[in-house]
Amino acid sequence: MRKIIALLLLTASPVVFATLPPLSPEAKAKAEETAARAAWSAKVGNYQLCESQNKVAAEYYASAQAAGKPTKPPLPTPPCQNP
Repeated sequence: MRKIIALLLLTASPVVFATLPPLSPEAKAKAEETAARAAWSAKVGNYQLCESQNKVAAEYYASAQAAGKPTKPPLPTPPCQNP
């Protein structure tokens, strides 16, 4: 059993230490474009989340005031920034 494990480790070790070839300029450009798109999508998602949170908070305060419930003033937050 030990011989089999040792044999597997010896045959797998070159695969583990193998390096990938360097990226071509086209592949680098594609990776940068993908990263930029992901960053843009994250910014848009954050903006949409901020807008929806503001909408929910406004509806909450309006319904609480209509029901005559006391509310605390909202915490100051930075405005939503549209990317």
